[in-house]
Amino acid sequence: MKRKNIIIIGAAGRDFHNFNTYYRNDEQSRVVAFTAAQIPDIDDRKYPAELAGDLYPEGIPIYPEEQLPALIEEMQVDECVFSYSDLSYEQVMGLSAIVNATGASFTLLGPKHSMLKSNKPVISVCAARTGTGKSQTSRKIIELLMEKDLKVVVIRHPMPYGDLTAQRVQRFAKVEDLHTHACTIEEREEYEPHVERGNIVYAGVDYEEILRAAENDPAGCDVILWDGGNNDFSFIEADLAITVLDPHRPGHELRYYPGEVSLRNSDVAIINKVDSADAASIQIVIDNIKQVNADAVIMKAESNIIVDKPERIKNKRVLVVEDGPTLTHGEMSIGAGTVAAERLGAKELVDPRPYIVGGLTDTFREHQHIGNVLPAMGYSDQQLKDLETTINETDCDTVVIGTPIDLSSIIQISKPYTRVHYNLEEVGSPNLAETLAGFITEHQLTK
Repeated sequence: MKRKNIIIIGAAGRDFHNFNTYYRNDEQSRVVAFTAAQIPDIDDRKYPAELAGDLYPEGIPIYPEEQLPALIEEMQVDECVFSYSDLSYEQVMGLSAIVNATGASFTLLGPKHSMLKSNKPVISVCAARTGTGKSQTSRKIIELLMEKDLKVVVIRHPMPYGDLTAQRVQRFAKVEDLHTHACTIEEREEYEPHVERGNIVYAGVDYEEILRAAENDPAGCDVILWDGGNNDFSFIEADLAITVLDPHRPGHELRYYPGEVSLRNSDVAIINKVDSADAASIQIVIDNIKQVNADAVIMKAESNIIVDKPERIKNKRVLVVEDGPTLTHGEMSIGAGTVAAERLGAKELVDPRPYIVGGLTDTFREHQHIGNVLPAMGYSDQQLKDLETTINETDCDTVVIGTPIDLSSIIQISKPYTRVHYNLEEVGSPNLAETLAGFITEHQLTK
């Protein structure tokens, strides 16, 4: 039988997972290329032979997504598999039109063909959009489980932007591990808050191997927690599925892929940031949850913001630095740093655009909704240098760091700065403690 030629359309994460779980050993398919988008500088490399398996002794090339139509024609491609997250339905179907216009088929691989099964109880934390508050939700769940003397191992959605072979299976147990693995800002934002609290985090490229390593972690494992990325659905079948939603983007829960998939499959839907959203927007989200998943338990939560040095904000001209992905493919124009600056009476949010240099110029050009905030882009040493230069050149009194990590540990900030921390606080009942009590009982985890 002639093998089908396939291109996997991705962004260094779900694409590799779909290949590993469904295509790697499939003798009826031939993956001739990956394409890459969303993340800078992840194209023009190979998915290495060491990961690609026996059917791909030379590995698989990765090209920019812009080349997709030409690649389909040149490689006589039969099918393109869309494999990344947080795109509007309009954007997804726009890609489908590009693919179909060449004569090829357009495929969305579902959970049945890509989810792994664990021998440990699994809790998944996913989201309707990037930047809803998955990480703070995950931290709250872990804290509640640790109070019951349970050992929780975190498996984080992939961010393999460097040497893919070296990133096959990564374990983070201490802050020094972040340096050892040369983590980008995005990786540090996700791993560091866990590691600082004493939690073990696994991530990488091959999630079958990652899952088995996590289940058998030398420090012990009672529960696996899937800490999702963007608005992707879990790589691992969950016993308790949680989806976090953002009332600052009401309606997006039914308009972005694959966030709606997670919402429809969730046991618990948490509407975060209710302290900074208006009542009408919150109600839209509630109505949409009930429309597609009437059985989901609906919780409300506040994103509780704490500032290290509030005196550096009040009546000051501040430069707000926010989490990069939240602003870029999350399409937000504000984050926790902006909320903190406004609440604490900043005199002005300084526009960074007159001062941006290097790759940040491309970021603002590609994401024109970003206003008077600076995304913490740091996927390479050069991007880190551009970020550092932009911050230090900006005419402001204070830098407000709204990212989950201390930027001053990886770049030199020459101005006064303050960090913003944020934690999940549920409002009323039902809440996570009640839900987890049932989970613990069901899986006989009481010690």
